[in-house]
Order: sequence, then structure tokens, then C-alpha cells
Amino acid sequence: MHLRKPDPIGVGIQYNPEILDWFPFESLDVDLFEILLDNIMAPLDGPHVIKPSSRKSIERLRGKCTLLAHSNYGCEFGFTPLEHTAAVRRHVALARMLDSPWVADHCFYGDNSWLDIWSSPVQFSQAEVRRCAEHARALQALYGIPLAHENAAYYLPCPGAEMREAEFMARLVEQAGTFLHLDLHNIYTNSINLSAFSLRDYLDTIPLDRVIAVHLAGGSWFEGLYHDWHDSRVPHQVWELYEEVLQRAEPAAIILEYQGQAHHPDTRVLGRAGDADMIVEDLEKARALWRKYRGADCVRDEGVIA
Repeated sequence: MHLRKPDPIGVGIQYNPEILDWFPFESLDVDLFEILLDNIMAPLDGPHVIKPSSRKSIERLRGKCTLLAHSNYGCEFGFTPLEHTAAVRRHVALARMLDSPWVADHCFYGDNSWLDIWSSPVQFSQAEVRRCAEHARALQALYGIPLAHENAAYYLPCPGAEMREAEFMARLVEQAGTFLHLDLHNIYTNSINLSAFSLRDYLDTIPLDRVIAVHLAGGSWFEGLYHDWHDSRVPHQVWELYEEVLQRAEPAAIILEYQGQAHHPDTRVLGRAGDADMIVEDLEKARALWRKYRGADCVRDEGVIA
């Protein structure tokens, strides 16, 4: 299946229910919301595709801007047969329901104990390129829209690696005919925690023309490691990466991420005084840089808050 890269949309934010009780998502003037499919997916043993409690909010959001589908955990790259994964049993239908122009998907291991596999990278080997490409090609065909692989943050490389992560991602999209969802905070996090990981090598190795979307986020230090916890401002190093990507590539969407304690109980709980302002300021900066490099026609001229 040959699919072309979608047209530019603009800048937005991941619509995260963890901070919905205090952050005014629906008062934002953004170009898009990224929807985490696992958060709105009905139980696999029930009759519904979408949770009844989520249907009204999704219909409201659809009236505001573009909705982008994101598969949270990438479980189809584990070892469960593809037809039994949540991606096939629920996410394909949900992506169509959202009328999403593409679907993003974490590219790392998963299985039925999905909460235990956060930050578990696939083995960067020739065999895994072939296996993951076969799954990805079949999954993209089922979606009928571009499938964009998101690079993961992780703390230890999977044993048996034969290549660098960037090389693995490049070979994967080449063999599968798929695309990339480039998480800049994840590669920044890996560059801090993994001694052999190079930011420069990463951007010079991946096919930037296959980048559909970009994630921006912040993180925190805990017990000697830097974590991709989405609980702070976007670091200046990530802003520098963002500018470089805008100079060298043409992503269709930029998405900021903030959340509560899903990653770890020691994640800083957002919602304190100043946190809403922090998010809005990051959004404004992301849109200003998008406008600088992509041109005024790509972003509406209104302010961030409606």
C-alpha cells in the first residue's frame, strides 16, 4: 500500500484525561487534539468500540479541530497475533471514527500485561526489522491511512542489538512503507541516560522526509535517571531540536504532551499554580516557531486562548 504524507495541519496538544479536571483543553484555540485511543476504547469483552462516556466529548472536539489518533502502547509489536491486538479489535475502528488523517503508534514491545511494558524497546536487529515491518505493513493496510511509528524512551537497550535505534527506525519505515512520529523529548531522554546514544546521529540517520508528526514534552530526574514523564516545561535542548527539525523536515503536526501519574507514582502531579500558564506558554512558543519556519498560512493568526 502506497500512501502519501498528509498535508500540514499545525500545532496542538494531546488531549489527556489525567489533567482534564483542571486544564481547560476545550477553551484552547489549537489546530488539533491528539486522542489516546486506549483512553477512549471500550473493553475488549464488551459490545462497544468507544466508551459511552467518551463519545460526547469526542463529538464536541471533532467540531473544534482535527483529531489525531494515537495508539498508546504499541502492543501489536509484541508477540500476540496481530488480529488479537487492541489495535485491530478496537483502534482501527476508532481511528476511522475520529476521521484521523493518520495513526501514530509506539514502536516497542508489548503484550497483554500492557502496563508492564512501558519503555521496553524492540531488539534492534535485522530479524526484528523484518518482523516489525511485516506487522506494520499489515496494520497500515487495515487502517487505510498512514501509520507513523513513535520512537520510545528507554533505560537499557534490548540484548542482541545489531544496529543503532535510528538505523532500525530507518530500515523499518523503508521495508514497511510506513512513516515516523518523532518524539524529540524521547531522543533527548535517551541521549542523557544511554552513553552511546547520539542526538546528532539520530537526526542524521532517520529519513526526515518520512516524519509526519513531532512530540514535544518535558521530564524529571528521579533516582539518577532522567524520565520522560511529561510533567514539566519543554527543555531548551528540545526546543533546539524542534527548530532543527523544522529547518530540515516538513512534519504535518506538532503535539505537546502533559500528563499526571500514569508513568510512575513519583511523577510530579500537575495542577499547581502556574502549571496551566506553563502549558499555554509552551503552546505559544511551539506555534511561533511553526509560523517562523512553515509560514503564516500554516497557522491561524488568533491567540492560543479563545
